[in-house]
Amino acid sequence: MEPILTIQGLKKQYSAGTWGLNGIDLTVQPGEFIAVIGPSGAGKSTLLRCMNRLIEPTEGRITFLGEDVVCANKRELRSIRARMGMIFQHYNLVYRSSVLENVLHGRLGYMGSLAGMLGRYPEADKEEAIALLEKVGLENEVYKRADELSGGQKQRVGVCRALAQKPSLILADEPIASLDPKSSKTVMDAIHTNCREQGIACLVNLHQVDYAKAYATRIVGIKAGRVVFDGPSDQLTSDITQYLYEGKEDEMFHKAAI
Repeated sequence: MEPILTIQGLKKQYSAGTWGLNGIDLTVQPGEFIAVIGPSGAGKSTLLRCMNRLIEPTEGRITFLGEDVVCANKRELRSIRARMGMIFQHYNLVYRSSVLENVLHGRLGYMGSLAGMLGRYPEADKEEAIALLEKVGLENEVYKRADELSGGQKQRVGVCRALAQKPSLILADEPIASLDPKSSKTVMDAIHTNCREQGIACLVNLHQVDYAKAYATRIVGIKAGRVVFDGPSDQLTSDITQYLYEGKEDEMFHKAAI
């Protein structure tokens, strides 16, 4: 089976001369659910944001569905991002807009600029957006303003927006870092269930090792911009996690167990 995403020799150097990523190689197969773990500052967010060029890589090659991401022009990059959904730690919602409108923003990559600007979404898109919201338990919030929601609800809207893109891959950048344990489980369930049912591959950045082991079939451990572990979740030993989080052991766990 051909991987949907291939990363070779990926590096990112910041202006101060520090390396955020220092030679990452990674492949993602269709439908895989991968957790990327490691302490803060390890390069997890930089890695995900280089994949869709929210951050420009310094060196290396990224191939997504046969297309060169690093060399893509604006039009090509728009097409790539339409098929690569993103879930953000701080939600990135338009708070003055309704929950439904925020989910429909996931369709903008497929629309002409005028139709998108005027919010002229096809009726079928609206029906699918409402169905997604119902599936994650937000059927009573469809027409509320996004700023009226709790953190966990906002993140579920973010999940629905990414799913509305009908992507081949979802990048979830610390989606539960700002949430309490109960909301964290609800959000992770929403991401995991929908990706599994729709055959969407997912790369999710997590601090918490217990969540990574509970949801992912494969775990990638990053330390100081390098991959130091890549394998099935049951092969992630306490020695490896100790090495990964050395000096930052308190970041490994959530406030409560799953």
